[in-house]
Amino acid sequence: MVEFKTLDDLDVSGKTVLVRVDLNVPVEDGKIADFTRIDRILPTLNELADKGAKVLLLSHFGRPKGKVVPDMSLRPIAEGLAAHIKRPVTFIEDCIGEPVAKAVSSASAGDVLLAENVRFHAGEEKNDTGFAKELAAVGDAYVNDAFSCSHRAHASTEALAHLLPAYAGRNMEAELTALSKALEKPARPVMAVVGGAKISSKLDLLFNLIEKVDILVIGGGMANTFLNAKGVNVGASLCEHDLAGTASEILAKAEKVGCDVLLPAHVVLAKEFKAGATNRTASVDDVQADEMILDVAPESVTLLKERLATVKTLIWNGPFGAFEIDPFDAGTVAVAKEVEKLTRAGELISVAGGGDTVSALAKAGVTDGLTYISTAGGAFLEWMEGKTLPGVAALSR
Repeated sequence: MVEFKTLDDLDVSGKTVLVRVDLNVPVEDGKIADFTRIDRILPTLNELADKGAKVLLLSHFGRPKGKVVPDMSLRPIAEGLAAHIKRPVTFIEDCIGEPVAKAVSSASAGDVLLAENVRFHAGEEKNDTGFAKELAAVGDAYVNDAFSCSHRAHASTEALAHLLPAYAGRNMEAELTALSKALEKPARPVMAVVGGAKISSKLDLLFNLIEKVDILVIGGGMANTFLNAKGVNVGASLCEHDLAGTASEILAKAEKVGCDVLLPAHVVLAKEFKAGATNRTASVDDVQADEMILDVAPESVTLLKERLATVKTLIWNGPFGAFEIDPFDAGTVAVAKEVEKLTRAGELISVAGGGDTVSALAKAGVTDGLTYISTAGGAFLEWMEGKTLPGVAALSR
């Protein structure tokens, strides 16, 4: 992990601080529908404002591809943000040029301003230095509090960090600290849970993890591809039959490096993919041609709980089954509650991330019970894959 400066190293009094945040949040009928990402930036925002900085927030929203798209304006976000944080938020019609300079000049110490969508300018996604210099023109310091955007080398996440004194915000700091404890300097043994639909989207992740963890648990539709590679008939289940060779290669490499791979031995089967579908539990050796594997069975959950009791660190990305519909969320929920219990007892460091994972943990009601839950999607995945994140690397001391 890179050595980085934090807000502890920044004297903000009387300064204008540019803060890259992720306000690409769900909006329904013009209103913010989920404040999770906003709640994560509050410590940074409040600390800077309370210490007397002029806080200028930078963010993208949607994919306008370098053009002004009114439906992707951050104006509605500014209104919802102000109500949520109980501070006035001044919205600026652009993120560069005279509108920004004028707004910053008129602002007082402790004021919060939100600039318009940085992706309205083509220079943002091109990581254009000239555009970054225009962003930097009004700033005295730069703070990146958007880990979820830091896997992209964009002007507001990468180039800007080289133009002003750069610091990690509290959310970024918490994220990097948690991730470092989980994979770079973990308490061992380490277990990783990787679920989801397809292994094709997580090949780099799997190859990286088997060299770093002691136990790799594979769930979801991905598990079917591995079972198929081992000669198991998975019936009508979601399965990437063309990747049987790759799955076998992963299993062989895991055995070579001493990583124990766990696949479900007992599963929940149904002939229909719908809520409340008639289902049965069975051994993976007893899947009929017209049946689909939609969850792990209680026997597999029991085995997993036994293994969880032996580890010190857990990294989790992806559900065990079709958690979106009942009753095929049961396996994921049961494991989540066990992880919460072990974490609260101080016996487990648990770090989870990824959109489906966060949704599944919320459904299980355990989001406050794990050590850390990352709200980042792609950035969390690329970190697990062992890749360098440009926005993080740019914060290096």
